[in-house]
Amino acid sequence: MKTLSEYIEDMLLYKESIGYSRRSYEYDLDRFCRFIESKQLNVSELKEDVVLNWCSRRENESKTGARRRIQSIRELLKYLSAIGVDCYVIPSSFLPRQETRTPYIFTDKEMLSIFKECDGLPPNLCSPHRHLILPVLLRLIYFCGLRPNEGRELQSCDIDFDKGILLIRKNKSHKERYVAMSDDVLQMCKNYQSTVAEIFANHMYFFPSTNGAPLNRRWLARQFQMIWRKARGTGNEASAVTYDLRHRYATTMMMKWLDEGANLYAKLPYLSAYMGHTHFSDTAYYIHLLPERLIRSTAIDWSHFSDLIPEVAEDE
Repeated sequence: MKTLSEYIEDMLLYKESIGYSRRSYEYDLDRFCRFIESKQLNVSELKEDVVLNWCSRRENESKTGARRRIQSIRELLKYLSAIGVDCYVIPSSFLPRQETRTPYIFTDKEMLSIFKECDGLPPNLCSPHRHLILPVLLRLIYFCGLRPNEGRELQSCDIDFDKGILLIRKNKSHKERYVAMSDDVLQMCKNYQSTVAEIFANHMYFFPSTNGAPLNRRWLARQFQMIWRKARGTGNEASAVTYDLRHRYATTMMMKWLDEGANLYAKLPYLSAYMGHTHFSDTAYYIHLLPERLIRSTAIDWSHFSDLIPEVAEDE
């Protein structure tokens, strides 16, 4: 019988073959594998008591973190069961309910402060290139409405510097799309490329980590939190995450169209395609985040939107 680590690799290859990223699962599956090995168990011993022991809520672990961790293991167990391995499969009802948070929409002043903090970052021994990467990466996420992982995983060959186009590879919806850059954003990327050309010689990723791999999701989250704590100023305890840059992009585009007197219902399909949404309702959700004065605008015909506005998830 194969070892658990071999089965995990088989499962990751299968997931990749149908369009999923192995990085969505690797971290938690590696921890689960080490947990099982520490108990000197094999695949045939993945019974209910062992699995549920792993699923126990960690101290200081959020519901979202627990859900992500358990979901990764559930996918592995479903895969093992499907290929004939007798194991306990976690029922979907066991997953913690997904926490929902209202996206934080940055003010213009806060956006300026965020980028000012980025531009003032000093070189860092642990992250020697962050002062070069973060000012460009965070601006690219905002000005192009990208998911954070789409920015982190952008490959150098995915940027057409002649046409000013980004190729966004298979993402959350497992589809590719093209994203146009403004002239200013394109020039920013060109300047960055010329600055790091010798530092990151022959680099596969446009924003590589020190080992050449794409930047780690948790690393980017930590860096953004550090920047936001400085940018938000004293007295502001608001919580914000990197993904909120994408939320701000969506609401900015809607506010621009409403200020221009455009028909928002006619415009949203373009925004939906640009942002890579699978469902139109994912884009319509952002209407609820607009300022009250704009929500009352006659340019929003609520008869079109009443059944289209769900909660939006922030999983990468």
